[in-house]
Amino acid sequence: METWNMTDVPATPFSPLSNCTVDTSYRFTFYKVSYSVIFLLGLATNGVALRRLCQSPCTINSTAIYMISLSAADMFFVISLPLRIYYYHQKARASKTGESSWTAGAAYCHLTFTVKYISLYGSIFFLVCIAVDRYFAVVHPLASALRRLRVAQLVSGGIWCLVLGLSVGLPLLRSAAARHHEPCLLDPSSQRHRTIILLALGLVFGSFLLPTVLLLYSYCRVLSVLRQPRRRSRSQRHNRQHTLKVIYWVLGVFLLCFVPYHINLLGYTLTHVGLLPHCGLAKVTKAVHPVVLTLASSNCCLNPFIYYFSSSMGHKEVHGGGGSGSQ
Repeated sequence: METWNMTDVPATPFSPLSNCTVDTSYRFTFYKVSYSVIFLLGLATNGVALRRLCQSPCTINSTAIYMISLSAADMFFVISLPLRIYYYHQKARASKTGESSWTAGAAYCHLTFTVKYISLYGSIFFLVCIAVDRYFAVVHPLASALRRLRVAQLVSGGIWCLVLGLSVGLPLLRSAAARHHEPCLLDPSSQRHRTIILLALGLVFGSFLLPTVLLLYSYCRVLSVLRQPRRRSRSQRHNRQHTLKVIYWVLGVFLLCFVPYHINLLGYTLTHVGLLPHCGLAKVTKAVHPVVLTLASSNCCLNPFIYYFSSSMGHKEVHGGGGSGSQ
């Protein structure tokens, strides 16, 4: 199910896009295959990351706290993928046989969308936490690792409350704008429903843009400090390389997974609600929507690599008395 799931909703007869259609029948098979691959990879990578993080209490630092939360948020999405694969399997079978389209119940939609939002925005928020944590470790090295560990525990708890509230609130908003007999599909035909859809879009973009600004600011400051010419010991140079790898990997995940998805979602939603009646844009955003949504979902497979790059750095920071901060 797409985040907004309007790809199956035809334009109304009075819509400027009523004659603007594009074939997206490929999406059912595409989702089944891509989500199956993401399920297998995500289960393996996050399972290994969580196991190692939880079984290594001696190396638990602030970065590890955020990584545990990040892996947990990813696992929420991974374990929901069989439900989504089943949904698309049923939709594909109905479209091939010409039977009436299979309709999921409201509870089914609420569950899958809630878990989707937990993973998507949990990943965004905790990736930003890792960025801010590196900012304090490098730019303000006098902040002790122990102090950052206590703060990380409090911040992680607060973010989980925020993510859960957002993940429950967004499905409730979309259910208010859903079609009566098809709760998984949005209905942008009425002014009231369009207002609700735009309100949800505003929440989504606010939950993406503010963290993105924090992430970019934190990493720009970290990079400016790390690039300053100074003499470093071998351990400091090694730790600097690990910090750079974490930075580049997090930025890569953002650029690959989250930026294309949110940009496409903006054009996709505005064309469907009629605020941007541009046929070409509607066709492009509708056609590539399954691709960018799959890219956004694939972040659960990429995030564990951040743990791989930061694990030895975290070990040095705990046992070396804040080594990363002395860069």
